[in-house]
Amino acid sequence: MVNGMNRMKISSLAALLIFSSVANAAQLNIAEASDWGGAHNIYPAANVIDGVATWESRWAAVDSGNEVNLVLDLGTVKSLKYVKIAWGKGDQLSNRFEIRVSTDGSSTSWNKVYSGSSSGSSANLETYDFDEIQARWIRIKVFDNTANSDWTNIMEVQAFGDDSSGTGSGGSNSGVTDYDLDATKAPSSNFDLLDWYLSIPLDKGDGYATSIKENELAASYEDDFFYTGSDGGMVFYTPVKGYKTSENTKYVRTELREMLRRGDTSKSTSGAENNWAFSSISSGVQSDFAGIDGTLKATLAVNHVTTTSSNDEQVGRIVVGQIHAKNNEPIRLYYHKLPNNSKGAIYFAHETSKSDGGNETWYNLLGSMVNSSGSLSSTSNPSDGIELNEEFSYDITVNGDSLIVTISQDGSQLAKKTIDMSGSGYDDASNYMYFKAGIYLQDNTSNDDDYAKATFYELSNTHDNYSY
Repeated sequence: MVNGMNRMKISSLAALLIFSSVANAAQLNIAEASDWGGAHNIYPAANVIDGVATWESRWAAVDSGNEVNLVLDLGTVKSLKYVKIAWGKGDQLSNRFEIRVSTDGSSTSWNKVYSGSSSGSSANLETYDFDEIQARWIRIKVFDNTANSDWTNIMEVQAFGDDSSGTGSGGSNSGVTDYDLDATKAPSSNFDLLDWYLSIPLDKGDGYATSIKENELAASYEDDFFYTGSDGGMVFYTPVKGYKTSENTKYVRTELREMLRRGDTSKSTSGAENNWAFSSISSGVQSDFAGIDGTLKATLAVNHVTTTSSNDEQVGRIVVGQIHAKNNEPIRLYYHKLPNNSKGAIYFAHETSKSDGGNETWYNLLGSMVNSSGSLSSTSNPSDGIELNEEFSYDITVNGDSLIVTISQDGSQLAKKTIDMSGSGYDDASNYMYFKAGIYLQDNTSNDDDYAKATFYELSNTHDNYSY
């Protein structure tokens, strides 16, 4: 009886230690997912880190008599404790596989940390734990399955460990827990989306991008381009090939457009009651607008940018925030990371009103990538730039004729620029304004299946005379 009690205590202690290890681990950001061949072109490796554990959003690879390999890059070396995998048709078949890890990804440095089979009884995430190990690269090597199918299907993969060696991949806060976001809910449950509509690059019959208006968006709307990620963030996904918003637009977008009418369709999209103006306009007409001046604040991480074009002007370039006027853009805020660089630059363009000629002037914030005309002045890695999956915040503020743009991180200011817009031609009531946020892809030369992805953790828009 004593021996039995001792065995029970030992077993309970072991279970407690395993639980403690799992409970104390943080979810690590996975910067990139790739494979060693055999993948279906509609179901690429990137699907396993899109935060959507569904059959429609899976990685599918055929082994043709050999094993298949899924490779995950954590961005930097991390302390890895366990991996979770959601297998396609995991409740119908069991997969025999190994997990190997490496700090440098070379062909001779892969350490096997797990060997076994999936349960065959669940399509949910299954946990495979092992002794804690330092790793940057994780390789899931799949041999066969009980259905004798040549195809391997994985819907989602998550990695967990000690993130003290860095704040996520390239410095981001992984497993975000401090924004009070619910990963089980649609974006509208975590963010006030009633004063936005969403453009997605999907055609619903007229040959142009689809607009999801405020009321539909705020009613738990999600799709493959816009959804809640596994960390609760609001994910924007934009492929190179997709439908555009108009004939005059060269690029694809998944982007929010500010709508101050908040679902009141009696007010037109382009009317003053749905938009805002600078306080530099005549005081006698300011009350016609839904708001005056304003601030757009966002905290986000850029998860992926295009990599397959040789055009450095376009590849890896997205717009993550804008002020749009009736015809022009007082600001477009860019993130731009070239394929051979580990960090992306941040810069913005200020465009004057059409009545003033519509000229553009460009300003660097992090890095020195562009000159004042917008041409590339440097393709070197920006030492003060932002890596993929690294969180940062931007603040775009208009106060009369002043445009103030600030980049910060963890409460510390990284860059700030103030522009005098007194000569920009926006001081008349015909120039209504609205904010935009998300991804406006600036690359139409990369492969059709290339894409950009960003996750927003905070988003707010405020104006004088606007009470929401």
